[in-house]
Amino acid sequence: MPIVPDDVPAYGADQDDDRGAARPGGPLFRDEAFRAGTYHDGTSRNDTPSAQPLPHAAAPQNPEPMPDAPQPAPAPQKKSAGRDLGAAIGVGVGLGVVIVASLFVVKAVFVGVVAVAVVVGLWELTSRLQERKGIKAPLVPLALGGAAMVVAGYARGAEGAWVALALTGLAILVWRMTEPPEGYLRDVTAGLFAAFYVPFLATFVSMMLTADDGSRRVITFLLLTVVSDTGAYAVGWRFGTHKLAPRISPGKTREGLVGAVLFAMVAGALCMQFLIDDGTWWQGLLLGLAVAASATLGDLGESMIKRDLGIKDMGTLLPGHGGIMDRLDSLLPTAPVVWLLMVLFVGSG
Repeated sequence: MPIVPDDVPAYGADQDDDRGAARPGGPLFRDEAFRAGTYHDGTSRNDTPSAQPLPHAAAPQNPEPMPDAPQPAPAPQKKSAGRDLGAAIGVGVGLGVVIVASLFVVKAVFVGVVAVAVVVGLWELTSRLQERKGIKAPLVPLALGGAAMVVAGYARGAEGAWVALALTGLAILVWRMTEPPEGYLRDVTAGLFAAFYVPFLATFVSMMLTADDGSRRVITFLLLTVVSDTGAYAVGWRFGTHKLAPRISPGKTREGLVGAVLFAMVAGALCMQFLIDDGTWWQGLLLGLAVAASATLGDLGESMIKRDLGIKDMGTLLPGHGGIMDRLDSLLPTAPVVWLLMVLFVGSG
């Protein structure tokens, strides 16, 4: 059908078919034309202006229906990473520089970095619990006890970490007594869960640091976790078709898990052979396999928490990454696994 612009009046049903015919452009009525051409005494004027060319109605566009032109096929959409990749890489590199510098300059500084990350992670977790579920896990005893756990793990080993965890749990119970009893059990349970999930698991990183090659053990732990995540992302993004756990994390695929295992095993063999005292390549293969499994489970566990809370990220502190807890999800459950396997393979010294 021809396209009629909005500013052209619609034609009536009795309209003549010749839509390009002239339309009158002078006065609307004859007596108006007569009055315009006479003097006061009734004599006619001969100098009336000649008729102007009559304007024509706008010709309709596309007077004949045109067949629809074939439309080009839509270009295939490229896969998206879902985040600002440039910002994510920049933040990741910055964090890596801080970690490496603190590890190889003064070990105590790295312990402080871990303690700060734990406190921020606890703040993010407790804030989301209160916002989304109305759960008021006591942050003050959690933050103080969490930092104490990390320091105790470095200074006194596993025994110090367990004692600090017990005292933190007791502090949570007492602190919550200062508020009304409604929701006491709920809030205390959430606080104990947060104390175990974030600071206690993080103490295994500080315990790794106490060995003679502690800095290299921590580097191996961080490197294997990052390589596992990178392998899962790269292989899953390129080849992933079979969902790993669609109800928990729809983006994860079985192909990505295979990539995580392969990448981590290769990196583990290299790290154990060249970085760890008395380590061998076959131990690195087993270590890489264990890291890929624990990192994937940790990521899925964090996804379960976020799905229950109805959020995408735990925070917005790290551009391209989300919050601190969104970066600790794979690291926290992997720390005790790496610590234990290192002790079994090459000892604690």
